[in-house]
Amino acid sequence: MKGYFIRPSRITPSVYFNPKNQLLDVRGKSSPENALAFYNVLLQNIDSYVQLDVAKLTVNMAFEYFNTSSSKCLFMILRKLESVEQLGKKVIVNWYYEQDDEDMKEAGEDFSSFFEYEFNFKEVPVINTLGGIVEKDEKAA
Repeated sequence: MKGYFIRPSRITPSVYFNPKNQLLDVRGKSSPENALAFYNVLLQNIDSYVQLDVAKLTVNMAFEYFNTSSSKCLFMILRKLESVEQLGKKVIVNWYYEQDDEDMKEAGEDFSSFFEYEFNFKEVPVINTLGGIVEKDEKAA
């Protein structure tokens, strides 16, 4: 299974998935018109990940903002991570939020209340995306 990187846009987060390093990193703003279309490839890749001979998956989530449809997709991703945990692979979610952003901290706490795997909450000065912002007309590198 190969990893991949999706550069962020004005309305979508950066997504870095590296199965070899057992790492998934999603960060930025998430308000696409069709969140399920954006997150579907990630959901499918988590299904493939459970078949790999790996010990764990570390998931970093760092959002400045996400809309309601993105919230539903994030919940679907977190729920899918349960299948990783149930197969004996350790799941660690690091939920990053900006200083004084109580709403984003509470969103992570709300998500964590549904799941048994490890959630860590980390306050940071600012949420940075990976790669540069790509406008819709640009091609992602």
